[in-house]
Amino acid sequence: MEPGNITRISKFLLLGFSERPELQPLLFGLFLSMYLINVFGNLLIILAVSSDSHLHTPMYFFLANLSFVDICFTSTTVPKMLVNIQTQTKVITYEDCITQMNFFITFAGMDDILLSVMAYDRFVAICHPLHYMVIMNPRLCGLLVLVSWMTSVLYSLVHTLMVLRLSFCTEVVIPHFFCEINQMIQLACSDTFLNNVVMYLAAVLLAGGPLAGILYSYSKIVSSIHGISSAQGKFKAFSTCASHLLVVSLFYFTSLGVYLSSAATQNSHSSATASVMYTVVTPMLNPFIYSLRNRDIKRALKRIVGIQ
Repeated sequence: MEPGNITRISKFLLLGFSERPELQPLLFGLFLSMYLINVFGNLLIILAVSSDSHLHTPMYFFLANLSFVDICFTSTTVPKMLVNIQTQTKVITYEDCITQMNFFITFAGMDDILLSVMAYDRFVAICHPLHYMVIMNPRLCGLLVLVSWMTSVLYSLVHTLMVLRLSFCTEVVIPHFFCEINQMIQLACSDTFLNNVVMYLAAVLLAGGPLAGILYSYSKIVSSIHGISSAQGKFKAFSTCASHLLVVSLFYFTSLGVYLSSAATQNSHSSATASVMYTVVTPMLNPFIYSLRNRDIKRALKRIVGIQ
């Protein structure tokens, strides 16, 4: 398209899941319920960890941070979608769309890196138990979280600046329920080759790096557990990282499944539906996964609600 035909747009249209009016109340109720469960569940985890001195350990410090990030992660997309359903509008301004994309990428990256940090914590706890508190001291824990934030913000900033350089034509319909970066790049009229290179390279680095760290940590953990002679000792060691392993599996398999399915089918509507798994469902399930089989968390939660 000629440069003269390219205009600066002021808004996008988010198609969401369905345009059928009879489904809107059902969608509103469903996503409002999942969002409230996610927020209150993760808030309870944060309150439990902060209020119980027995939970002031590296593992629960990282868990509280993960709960905070999960609340923020879901809050970047679901509230806007609920407002759009309730007001029967699909409009999001250009500035709000860029802001939403920026925060979504930040918190998605933070989730990814935090899971890797938590895997390292479990590796030290199981493979080097005698030196655990020396290695995972408060200074290192704080530094790991700070570096995670800095990396995520920088990662998001790069993507945001790359999208800001793009020009958009009159076709501003996003077949998704939020401003997903891949969908926005596809809508651009200007050359997107550099955007695609940066997007895939950054994804390999940010997703591949933490995943490699998680796989390495768990390979060492499995080797260490295999060396334990008693069955009870093996079970106890494995139970300390079972919840984290389940959360990692949910996050990576749902994320990978979404992008593989969207690449294979080229169906944006099915991609939007599948994205609900890692943007809404997984953060909602995390508090249940970490609390149902954790006696320390359950004890702290009983104290909060007044049950002894």
